[in-house]
Amino acid sequence: MANKAIVGEKVGMTQVWDDDNQVIPVTVLRVRPNRVVQVKTQERDGYSALQVTFGEKDIEKMKQPEAGHFANSGVVPGSRLVELRVDDVADYQVGQEITVDEMAEIGRVDVTSVSKGKGFAGAMKRHGFGGLPASHGAHKVHRKPGAVGQCATPSRIFRGKRMPGRMGNQKTTILNLSVVQADAEREILLVRGAVPGPNGSVVLIRDAVKGA
Repeated sequence: MANKAIVGEKVGMTQVWDDDNQVIPVTVLRVRPNRVVQVKTQERDGYSALQVTFGEKDIEKMKQPEAGHFANSGVVPGSRLVELRVDDVADYQVGQEITVDEMAEIGRVDVTSVSKGKGFAGAMKRHGFGGLPASHGAHKVHRKPGAVGQCATPSRIFRGKRMPGRMGNQKTTILNLSVVQADAEREILLVRGAVPGPNGSVVLIRDAVKGA
């Protein structure tokens, strides 16, 4: 788990220049203040985590259980409810705001989001296969995966075999992205490199578990 974590939204990619006038490709993340709705502890819930929300949403447009959850905590309803797994929740309390300033002093972060869905894809695109020969008797099989299983024994394909299928649209984590800039006034966080997911997707940002 992480020591610090926050939820943001992917805005898109751009580039900035460092002190040596070198171009740095960055992903812009909009990180609005996260309001703590519930604090989960190891003793009461079996694990430690923070339940947070961000943005605002009309409570009249919520289902009753969700609206009651916000009402019981006394927190202004937000557009989403996200759980952050952190090691120590002793310093947090319901109603507290977590801002992007907490990530400013962290050199590297891990970013998790749901990757873009690519639909059905063949084995070459999905897994990077080289394909079958382009000549010498190969006929209309150039992009096929080749043999996928045994004949008589065991007469089936083993689970996990790399085959054509749905590509993308899965939870993806990119490790050790450098924090280029954190601006609480503009509510943005710039991280070096690409972040999974389309623009507007929700991303989970935490301090890097593997360090620098």
